[in-house]
Formats: sequence, C-alpha cells, structure tokens
Amino acid sequence: MTTHDVTRRRFLTWLAGSPALAYALGDAELLTGAQRLPQAAQDPAIIPTARHALTVMDFEPAAKAKLPPAHWGYLATGTDGDETIAANREGFSRWELKVRRLVDVSRIDTSVSIHGTTWPTPIVLNPVGSQKAFHPEGEIAVARAARARNHIQVLSTVGTTSIEDLNAARGQPVWYQLYHLPDWSQTREIVKRVERSGCPVLVWTVDLLGGSNRVTQIKEALEDTRDCSRCHAGGRPQPGIVQVADRDNRRKPMLAPFGPGANPESGTPTWDHVKRLKDMTSMKVWLKGIVTREDAEIAMQNGVDGIFVSNHGGRAENSQRATITSLPEVVAGVNGRAPVILDGGVRRGTDIFKALALGATAVGIGRPYIWGLASFGTEGVETVLSLLQRELQIVMRQAGTTSIRRVSREYLVERTGS
Repeated sequence: MTTHDVTRRRFLTWLAGSPALAYALGDAELLTGAQRLPQAAQDPAIIPTARHALTVMDFEPAAKAKLPPAHWGYLATGTDGDETIAANREGFSRWELKVRRLVDVSRIDTSVSIHGTTWPTPIVLNPVGSQKAFHPEGEIAVARAARARNHIQVLSTVGTTSIEDLNAARGQPVWYQLYHLPDWSQTREIVKRVERSGCPVLVWTVDLLGGSNRVTQIKEALEDTRDCSRCHAGGRPQPGIVQVADRDNRRKPMLAPFGPGANPESGTPTWDHVKRLKDMTSMKVWLKGIVTREDAEIAMQNGVDGIFVSNHGGRAENSQRATITSLPEVVAGVNGRAPVILDGGVRRGTDIFKALALGATAVGIGRPYIWGLASFGTEGVETVLSLLQRELQIVMRQAGTTSIRRVSREYLVERTGS
C-alpha cells in the first residue's frame, strides 16, 4: 500500500466518525441503516474530495458509499436484468475515432445553439427525479453548478424542487420534463404553471407509458430497513416510484397539489397528445424517448420542436439497443428540421464527440452528475461537468476539430467484426 493510500484510508476513517459526514448525507435519518458506510470508510478506492476525481466514474463508488440502499437502487436500476444500461455504454465502442494531425487547435469552441440561444457547452443536465434522495439540497445544488458553468438544466415532473424555486437558483428559466397524468386537466395545470414561470422548452417523456420492470430498485429497497414514514406513506423507503398519479407526493412540489384525477382518460397517450400539448402552450415541445427513424419522422409531421434520443438510461424498455446505435436513424428521420439530444451511457468526452459526429446537437447526462451530487453536492456536480468538458476539448484537439460544427461523421470509423 502506498503512502497516498494510507493517507486516504486515515482520512476516510476520520470522516466516518465526523459531523462532516452527517452534513454530507444531509439528514441524520439517512445515517440510520446506511449499511455501506463502515466498509466505505475503509476503502482507499473511494475519493475523499471532488478534487481527487480523475474521471466521472470516480464519483460512482463515492455516491454508493454515502447513499442508503433504496436510494442507491433507484439511481442504479435499469429494467429486467439491467442489460440495456450495459448496452448504452458498450454501444460507444462500436465507433472508432479517425483523428487528424497538424491542425491549429490552440482555440477550441465547444458552443452550441439551440432555439436561438447559444450555450458554451453541448452537455445538458437531464431530468432526474427525487434529487433530495441524493443530497439535502437536491435540484438546487445542481442549479448552482449549472449556473456557474452555464449548462442547460431540465427539471423532472417528479423532482423535489418547484419550477419557481429552481428558476431562482439557476438564475434563468430551466427546461421542464413532463410526465403524462391520466387526468388531462391536471396535465394542463402543470403545463400552464411551467409556462408562467418562463420555461422555454417542455420535454414530454414518452418512453415510460408502458411501465418499467425495475428489478434492481426493488431488490435494493428490500435491503433498506429504515423507517421512512416522514417521506413515504407506509414508511417503506421508495424513491422513484414510476406511477405518478396515485403516489405519495408530499416531496414532489409539482405534483403535491393534485389528488386522484377526477376525470381519468381511457387508454394511453397517442400522437394526438402532441397536438394537444402544442395547442395549449407557446413553449417549444420536445419528445424524450424517441429511438427509431419511423417515430422521428412522425414527430416532425406533428410539429415536434426537438427530440431526446433516449431509453431513460436503460430504465424504460429492456431493448438491449444502445441509444448511440439509434441516433443515426433518428437524425435521418429528423432530417435537419429540429435539434436532437442524445442521452444514455455518456461517461467520457469521447462519448460526447461520437454523439456529435453522428448528428446529435448536444448530449444529456443523468447518473454522472447525480453521482457528483450525492458525493459532494454542488462541488461534485461542477467537477463532473468540468471533467467532461475538459475531455471533450482534448478529443476535439486530437481530432483536429476546432468547433462543434466541424465535428462530423468523417471523424468516425464503424468497427467491423468481433
């Protein structure tokens, strides 16, 4: 064991018994039943501060060590055997980089333009629900990082912060992710509230309308022995329940005003709902969860303003098809008529580069910034964003691409054979 490992071990042993740990976890209630902590305190592989991280993956074990099992299970889960989570990562290996030399790369421009607004980075903070399950400040801590580094941030319908409070923390209106509610009048109320807040983009998630079999989440929750009656009806820890209509919504400010819908619709949403949304709002209406050319073309025919190529981070259907694999056909279906954001498995600057080269306007991340949030709050989120931005700049220099608009398919070679 090196001197560095010994120093880190001593620090973590001290941290396990320190009041600083309770602050990092955010709530004394989280300490009860956080079974992983004693072992984590002895593990030299877990970074003691955000500054020790070399890649975003360094934050994953740090987050796991700090979170109770049910909260970790909600973050880590896919569906069925989690095969699509693995597929999202493995999909990037299908593409090799074709790099160029002797190009002046002293200046790199990573900015992108979406709906007339220029952002300094193509990295979007995707909607993730229940963020106060990972840190006491939840979405507010993320907003501070998004504000400091000027990233697009998207609030989830099942977030633990209101749109009004998040906009104030971010310093400008964020985007809003919408889940369908069976009572259309309640959906309308949410949309109008979000529109009044100044939100420019409404992102309707369509990949969970058929449900989701989150086995890992259920297994981890069964290992969690805490009494969580302060947060959940019945006392069992249960962050991230998929159904949003009949759940305990005390910690969900965007859903808390609603009880059971008085006029539930028959059937599930269809393309007609896109028109209904567009007719009721002046916001840009995006769809999140499109993974085929056919649906991309229909979306354009229905006036959709943008698309997230997404399988909910492997949490929707267990297709075992990577979103990076779906991206080229969705881009072809859109055919330049709207921006496209790719999410699912993005962990490296090279992943971002490959997505941009295949036609994405930008990329979204979910788990990586939540790992940072759970580990070290705002500083952790900022560090995740900084690492990804730095890696993107490095690969752009190596490829000889001085701006995002120069990143194209010509810089990729599709891997063949085994």
